[in-house]
Amino acid sequence: MNYLSRHWILTCACAAFGCYAAQGQTLNEAKQLYNEGKFAEAKPAFERFVKQSPGNASYNLWYGACCYETGDLVQAEKYLNVAVRRRVIDGFRYMGELYCKTFRFEQAVEMYEQYIKYQTQKKRDTEAAELRLEELEDAARMLDKVEAVQVIDSVVIDKGDFLSAYTLSEESGSLTPLRDFFPEQADTSVVYKNQKGDKVFYARRGDDQHYYLFSQSWLLDHWGDEKQLPMNVNSEDDDNYPFVLSDGVTIYYASKGNGSLGGYDLFVTRYNTESDTYLAPEQLGMPFNSPYNDYMMVIDEVKGLGWFASDRFQPEGKVCVYLFIPDETHQRVESEDIELKRAWASLMPIRTTWKEGADYSQQIALAHEEIPYGKQEKKVDFEFPVSPTKVYYTWDEFRSPQAKALYKQALALHDRIDKLEKQLESMRKDYASASAARKEQLAANIVQAEGNLLELSAQPAELEKQARNAEAPHLRNH
Repeated sequence: MNYLSRHWILTCACAAFGCYAAQGQTLNEAKQLYNEGKFAEAKPAFERFVKQSPGNASYNLWYGACCYETGDLVQAEKYLNVAVRRRVIDGFRYMGELYCKTFRFEQAVEMYEQYIKYQTQKKRDTEAAELRLEELEDAARMLDKVEAVQVIDSVVIDKGDFLSAYTLSEESGSLTPLRDFFPEQADTSVVYKNQKGDKVFYARRGDDQHYYLFSQSWLLDHWGDEKQLPMNVNSEDDDNYPFVLSDGVTIYYASKGNGSLGGYDLFVTRYNTESDTYLAPEQLGMPFNSPYNDYMMVIDEVKGLGWFASDRFQPEGKVCVYLFIPDETHQRVESEDIELKRAWASLMPIRTTWKEGADYSQQIALAHEEIPYGKQEKKVDFEFPVSPTKVYYTWDEFRSPQAKALYKQALALHDRIDKLEKQLESMRKDYASASAARKEQLAANIVQAEGNLLELSAQPAELEKQARNAEAPHLRNH
């Protein structure tokens, strides 16, 4: 072999080694960025590596995690699946969080159970993972009990300007950014002021830099007498975004503590005027709460409408404000269809929550209307879609006496069916723990009740159809 040949081979070998070294150095740099939480910066390098070695379990984990952390959940799932199949331990944790973000809570529980199992085998601390598993199990239960609330509109808006989506009637009070109400306060919060203008609720940072809820009163010519709400309302984490109903005692707010699913969750508490104490806060259900930040719950009793904000499925700096019809009965979605419950809970899309044939245009318009104190909107007795473009809310709207009578019969049957369903549910629960003799008696009653329910179930819809037909000529004439 001559000198030139040997030199050429040596040069190629050095070049190859140099490329390999450079590649190793790039990987180390990407891993360092990853460990520092700089996922967006590390992502391009890991994408390059995983394309070069699609079967490499670590590359799939690192790239999938970067996709997850930067909000690309579709890509993240693809690569984290590979990591999970290859039994990369941290892949189970990331996959659990991804399932949580996409409202697949049962699968998230399974991933965390696997994660804890492998961590235990490695003799690693699992306390934090076990706490997270409990939260995911709670989320799965909440999904099963998702409320059948009607969310009739939504708007995506800059997070810093989200209050512009709220138009409260004067009787419901007012909302103002904290920095505008108290110029000396630079914190990100909202001040709720009651209709009388003599009390405000807000949040500001404590000495530990966490947000806590406070109230102040108007003292002749200035705000003062600041009081921090007690720690059974405030938590060890951030508490913010208060709103008080017109009764002056029911307080909605957002908290990152008290068992939050993720970020801020919505809670409600009530003030006991006799004991000067607050009741233990109750966590709202889905779809109001989610694995994302949910906050600023407002219910305008004059308009019969409510708002809340959420950053679910939103890009950085954006928030979606949802408009809904409050329902004091908190009825659940009565279905065994898990995909329907998931769509309702995630509000993807909000049309999932609409009643068939309902026209919400009047309520959406009302949401943006300014209503001075003392002006009451008409009472809503029911909600009857009398045509594809028209909904009746009061008895006075009927023009046909026959249609009115038919719809009254339909509502009475709805009430009868509701009572019968509750009786059935009660009997079925009793049956599970009853003696053999009692079960025989209950079985006969359950069969009879089921037969009655089956017989009644189609009648309200038929009466409503007859009512629409009776009212139709009057709609055409006006």
